[in-house]
Amino acid sequence: MLVKFFILASESPSVYKNKMNKIKILQIGMGPVGQKISEYINERKGLEITGVVDKDPEKAGLELNKLCCVNISGIKISNSINETINLNKPDVAIITTVSSINEIAGQIEEVVSFGIPVVSTCEELTYPWETSPELAGRIDNLAKQNNVAVIGTGVNPGFLMDSLPIFLTAVCQNVNRIKVTRIQDAATRRIPFLNKIGAGLTLAEFEKKNKQGILRHIGLTESLQMIAGRMRWKLDKIEESLSPVIADKKIITEKITIPPGNAAGVMQTGKGYVGEEEKITLIFRAAVGETDPYDKIEIDGEPNITSKIDGGVHGDKATCAIAINAIKQILNSSPGLKTMADIPIVSYFLC
Repeated sequence: MLVKFFILASESPSVYKNKMNKIKILQIGMGPVGQKISEYINERKGLEITGVVDKDPEKAGLELNKLCCVNISGIKISNSINETINLNKPDVAIITTVSSINEIAGQIEEVVSFGIPVVSTCEELTYPWETSPELAGRIDNLAKQNNVAVIGTGVNPGFLMDSLPIFLTAVCQNVNRIKVTRIQDAATRRIPFLNKIGAGLTLAEFEKKNKQGILRHIGLTESLQMIAGRMRWKLDKIEESLSPVIADKKIITEKITIPPGNAAGVMQTGKGYVGEEEKITLIFRAAVGETDPYDKIEIDGEPNITSKIDGGVHGDKATCAIAINAIKQILNSSPGLKTMADIPIVSYFLC
């Protein structure tokens, strides 16, 4: 009886409505992630794509089923958010355009002004309260004014290196330190990701792009801040380091060939300190040809906890899935800009 009561109490009337009527989704951004999300949405009976927007002029007017593998007809890609919403107002928008909160803010604000909640894969949106407090406050206020919620999520940041370790502390009486290690074989990742980690570059090219700030996993700082915020640790110092993972032999895949001595990927570390004590350590290593990928969370506390996912979680697939799975929680959330630590635990749903 207790379980039955909890389920009834935790789901609002809108959820029950959506069990009968499909959740209508507007997609904004039709790159590789947006296309995969379309395919995932198409596989779920309770979801329906009612509009698609992308700024690429070569995609304008193209039918969605010509761009990706969906059995949907009559949906044409538009370059106007405003026109697409007015044509068929959705229940929620999924935005998969950029990593920068500065660049995505205008898109979010345009959607929210129509009273439509937003799920986005923008890395800097996952926890912007420390890095972009003024912009975070602006989005939060506009969302509240329009009675909708906004969230930034993804596999990382958004889950593996921040909200998942936070959830695992639920069984701890005390927590002294948190360490997360994510090792990925990037061979199966999309081309933009390979470019972002510098795969295939000479070391000179890698160093040049590193100085330009191009080669980095975006979101490590946000993950540090999300964990610290939830643990009530006021970080006095954050340190980040980045270096190439060097290929020790020739690597050949369907997408890339890497000569020995060139960069196969990136090694990035973030550390958060309270005083001089290192409280959070995040190790991110993504390279083509990693032989032992895994995701590992270590909590120094009472009790100590170690959780390891052998083989690791595929970043592209998981990001698409979590963006979709967050829909129900954000539809029923209180208004404002949320983080994954603010809302009830996101899980898979079929309809």
